[in-house]
Amino acid sequence: MRRVRYEVNGGPDVLFVENVAAPEPGPGELLVDVEAIGVTLPCVRKVREGREPIPLGGEIAGTVAALGEGATGFAVGDRVTGLCFSCGYAEQAVLHPAMTSRIPAHATAVDAIALVRSGLVARGAYESARPEPGESVLVTAAASAIGTMALQLAKAGGAKRVVAAVSSAEKADFVRELGADEVVLYGDASWGEPVDVVIDAVGGELLTPAVRALSPGGRLVAFSSGGGTIEAYDLLVGGKSVIGFQMAVIARNKPALYARWLGELWELHTAGKLRTSVAAELPLADAARAHELIESRRNLGKVVLVTGRTSRPMTRA
Repeated sequence: MRRVRYEVNGGPDVLFVENVAAPEPGPGELLVDVEAIGVTLPCVRKVREGREPIPLGGEIAGTVAALGEGATGFAVGDRVTGLCFSCGYAEQAVLHPAMTSRIPAHATAVDAIALVRSGLVARGAYESARPEPGESVLVTAAASAIGTMALQLAKAGGAKRVVAAVSSAEKADFVRELGADEVVLYGDASWGEPVDVVIDAVGGELLTPAVRALSPGGRLVAFSSGGGTIEAYDLLVGGKSVIGFQMAVIARNKPALYARWLGELWELHTAGKLRTSVAAELPLADAARAHELIESRRNLGKVVLVTGRTSRPMTRA
């Protein structure tokens, strides 16, 4: 099978494709014929900024090809998506059942990649802010896969004003179509009228203007791999707060909530109330180009790698 890896940290050009033996599922694990792979900003950052090369894991979707000893809950032939922690940029990969869910019959593998992980993070980050109907919400990286979900979920949740913060004016029309009432650029001197909630996917130097954008008593939810530092005094003025969110905490400690959120996301998508946005579907061999799209901030929605292996979704009755 083919897989993508790298031997030294650096830009997208360090990625290469190699032919290797297929992995063997360990006890309790699933071997998946991979159809689609989600390219994420954390993975891109690990390639460029990591201390040493690591296996490229992440979001995958495909069909169960084999079961490891003692694996339960799934069968060979099931169409699934999940989070792979090792060697996910490949034609076959291993998933743990606890991090795996079924793809509805009518949906494609690309649908699953665009919706599930991004939607769950957006939902969890938004819920962490304890939003109330009528509040205002600002979303950074609003044109990203998670950002597009957060915009729509805020609107559906009763936010009276949804502000999209993006890196360039070229993204304004795109985020407005997804429900943004206002659009601001990262470099603007002001991000407009203060908001009650900021959902921040960027971190770093953007944290300062993000905190400044909060109204008194406002809450910022930080879930970015970009890190960053916030001055305590900036929080004291106006009684603002920062909340950290990580989806893995919910998956490990609140599986029932995780499952409920997942079911609700698919229901909204099936009803046409939650749109997925795919910026590009690229062949596995074009992994470097996929990373370039993310690094350049040119993507409008999810960047997906496809392997060429396909299983047709069932048509709706």
